[in-house]
Amino acid sequence: MSGSTTAPPVEVVRSLPGPAGYMCGLTWDGTWLWHSDQDAARIFAIDPADGAVRRSFAYPDVRADLGYADGRLCQIGGRPKRILLIDPASGETVGVKPVRPSNGRVTGMEVGPQGVWLCLRAPAVVQLRDFETMTVQREHPVHGSPSGLTYAEGHVLYAEFEEGLLHAVDAESGQVRATVRVPGHPTGLAWDGEVVWYCDFADRRFKAVRLPDVLDG
Repeated sequence: MSGSTTAPPVEVVRSLPGPAGYMCGLTWDGTWLWHSDQDAARIFAIDPADGAVRRSFAYPDVRADLGYADGRLCQIGGRPKRILLIDPASGETVGVKPVRPSNGRVTGMEVGPQGVWLCLRAPAVVQLRDFETMTVQREHPVHGSPSGLTYAEGHVLYAEFEEGLLHAVDAESGQVRATVRVPGHPTGLAWDGEVVWYCDFADRRFKAVRLPDVLDG
């Protein structure tokens, strides 16, 4: 499963327009999809019903994926890359969590029931870290070049931008459960409890696929 030609395709079941042109992060707060765009230097709250922007604020430190935990947005940003905790009501940074070693490799994140999941490049790994201390609790080697990441029902899903792939990894064992091909070039990922959303960087749209379709791939 090293290339997009060897992975089965999955059907896109939802598609919404993106608000800007350099799609990075995506997460779900229970009501809205939150999206960060590097060139626009903004974070947007997106209505999943119609793609409307419900609110937005300037955020110049956007560099990669976006997460959500304890009422705060968690943006991978700054130099070196770290997790910036943001109050979604004010748009203000209220905390910083370094990701050590600080070598700029972290590309995706999402908080799950056991802690925060990260994907990193060179070497490519998926890590579970304690959200308070940011110490590594578990690490799974993965293949490809990870971009965004999300957590869904015991699985860590990560994207490969260039190959147009989604991989589903068993959160406990690290075994790759499935690899599927999606239209476009995926970056940020989010799971809303029903579908897996991804940012299609090339098409400037949010697209959704069913989790069972991914796991059966």
